Amino acid sequence: MYKAADLKKGLKVEIDDEPYVIVGFEFSKPGKGQALYRCRMKNMINGNQMDRTYRSGDSFKPAALEERTMQYLFHDGTFYTFMDSKTYEQVHLTDDQVGEGKNFLIDNLEAEILMWQERPIGITLPNFVNLRITKTEPAARGDTTSNVTKLVTVETGYSLQGPAFLEEGELIAVDTRTGDYGTRVKG
Repeated sequence: MYKAADLKKGLKVEIDDEPYVIVGFEFSKPGKGQALYRCRMKNMINGNQMDRTYRSGDSFKPAALEERTMQYLFHDGTFYTFMDSKTYEQVHLTDDQVGEGKNFLIDNLEAEILMWQERPIGITLPNFVNLRITKTEPAARGDTTSNVTKLVTVETGYSLQGPAFLEEGELIAVDTRTGDYGTRVKG
């Protein structure tokens, strides 16, 4: 069990039989009385946010979450399907659960699927994913100014700014946290 003094941003707790993550936290100690812990919490299933204030004597149940490494299989138009490589169990995530991660999903990519009560509720992708460039304009001849970029489209359909020297067919590392170009990949 967590005590109110353990509350901090990023902590995952169970409230009313649902997992919440603390996204905002403020501590205050009035002149008289108990310390107050003001929290902004986000429901990890439906994304709803709420504000709650707790006192120093309150306690919380940790959210029973589990992360499983799973392999991306396919998107059928409604769900993104992942498979556990050890048990061959398949789980399905919605567009909302995958979020911006859909821009970086390629066949057989391994990702961490967040499970709550044997139900998938979220995904964590590797920090960098190697993607092949499918479309880009040729570099402007004689343009040697530093930091020249151009629009690059990768195999997932995602478009980003990349250096002018990139060409179609090249493999690049893309940062899944920001969506930015990382580096060229040999191979």
